[in-house]
Amino acid sequence: MSSQITIKPAAGRSAVEIAEIVANPGFGRVFTDHMAVAKWSTEKGWHDLSIEKYAPLQFDPAMLALHYGQSIFEGMKAYRWNDGTINTFRPLMNANRFQRSAKRLAMPEPSQDLFLSMVQELVKIDQAYVPSGGDKSLYIRPFMFASEVGLGVRPATEYLFLVIASPVGAYFDPAKAVSVWVSTEFVRAAPGGTGEAKCAGNYAASLIAQAQAKEQGCDQVIWLDAIERKWIEEMGGMNLFFVMGSGDEAQLLTPSLTGTLLPGVTRDSLIKLGNDLGIETHEGKISIDELRSSLANGKISEVFACGTAAVISPVGMIKGEFGEIQVGNGLPGEITMRLRKALLDLQTGLAPDENSWMYRLV
Repeated sequence: MSSQITIKPAAGRSAVEIAEIVANPGFGRVFTDHMAVAKWSTEKGWHDLSIEKYAPLQFDPAMLALHYGQSIFEGMKAYRWNDGTINTFRPLMNANRFQRSAKRLAMPEPSQDLFLSMVQELVKIDQAYVPSGGDKSLYIRPFMFASEVGLGVRPATEYLFLVIASPVGAYFDPAKAVSVWVSTEFVRAAPGGTGEAKCAGNYAASLIAQAQAKEQGCDQVIWLDAIERKWIEEMGGMNLFFVMGSGDEAQLLTPSLTGTLLPGVTRDSLIKLGNDLGIETHEGKISIDELRSSLANGKISEVFACGTAAVISPVGMIKGEFGEIQVGNGLPGEITMRLRKALLDLQTGLAPDENSWMYRLV
């Protein structure tokens, strides 16, 4: 598939400018010089694949994505290893989830080969933007939307699939534990909806609750289920884990996938990694009342969220209409930080890849 991608190198920033960017990248502030573009139509299928200059898109006001929300995306990272290679983490899981998201929104499904080739060719041409060391990486954003013009309510007949990239640092300060607000007024997803798809509409619907959390002095929001409003599902756009007990007796619990939760790549990896490290890991249900009581009596010692952008984010305080309760001593926990280090060491090439999760891009 890569041989079918037309490479159109464009003049970009100087080496000095790029070095300044990757030294202090922030998160999602600056983008690389190029983007990958592919078109799809019912007549031609996938066509006009290219790597071209990163530039604004021009579209019609009646483009269907703007009106009916056919828009999906993924999040991945590329890491520069000490041996000079550039690698990404479990990209086939992202490709497969992108396909599932597309299917749920009645969109064409890019093949794994197309998806990976677009990502790889973009990273190759913009590899100077991949930082090295610590929490730094190149964040990769594949996305697709309906590009057909018209106002009929139906699946579009034309789509654009693009990949853009941005050098990034840590999403949250890993030395700090975040505070979270339990939303009882809003829900993220309902059974039969789009909860397990990574579509733009899910995130748009979440922003009001996120704003509410900010008003309460919190960093993020915790979602409850849509039916009973009692079962814990996710934190913002991330999966949650609970550490039961401590030390050698510690176990991990994460909410089961029910069709309303996003099947996170990091979540799936931590289930395997936790067991590999001797931390028995389970999937199940936990209610907000059970969480509160388990925090109060010490049964739950740590809480953390996980996702591609943040990796692992410790939770130090949980607030809601019930009041507030501190998680442990309010600081990042020992098990949380152990798992974070193990995952980052694997992703950055400092630990052996015993599960064959890493994929070389360059």
